[in-house]
Amino acid sequence: MKSEELRSIQAPIKERYKKEPEAAIITLKASGNLGEGVTCKIDTGKALIDAGLHPATGGDGFHICSGDLLLEALVACAGVTLNAVATSIGVNIKNGVVYAEGDLDFRGTLAVSKEAPVGFKDIRLNFELNTDASEQALADLLKLTKRYCVVYQTLINSPQIKTTINNK
Repeated sequence: MKSEELRSIQAPIKERYKKEPEAAIITLKASGNLGEGVTCKIDTGKALIDAGLHPATGGDGFHICSGDLLLEALVACAGVTLNAVATSIGVNIKNGVVYAEGDLDFRGTLAVSKEAPVGFKDIRLNFELNTDASEQALADLLKLTKRYCVVYQTLINSPQIKTTINNK
C-alpha cells in the first residue's frame, strides 16, 4: 500500500472523529465458553481457539496458552502498526519479522511462592527489518510504532479492569 492510498482511506475517518469525537469510541469484545477440563474456547470471529494450561502448569501442550496469545496480540498489533507508520512516513520495508518474548515465573500462578509475581516480569519486542532506511528513519519508525500500537500502549499504561461474576 502506498502512503497516498492509506491517507485517502484514513482521511474521512479522521475527519469524522474530529467532528464527532464520540464516534471514535468503539468497544471491542471477546468471549469464550468454558471447555472440558481446564480449557476455554475463544471465538475470534475467524476461527475457534482452544486455550488451556501451559505445560509448565500442568497443561498437555495441545492448547494455546493465554500468555502466548498476549504475546501474539502484541506482535500482531506492533507489526500492523509498524507497517502503517512505515507507509505513512515513506519507509520502504522489503520484509521483516516481529518477535515478542516474555519471562514468567510459574511459581506465582501455581501459588508455590507468594514472592513470585503472577504474570510477565519482562517482555521484549524486537523488529528485524530488511530496509534501506536511515538510522534516523528507523528511530522515528520505532518511536511512532510504540506510540500508536494499541496493545503496546495498553501494556505499558495498564488500564483499570473491572471484574464481575454472575450466577445464571
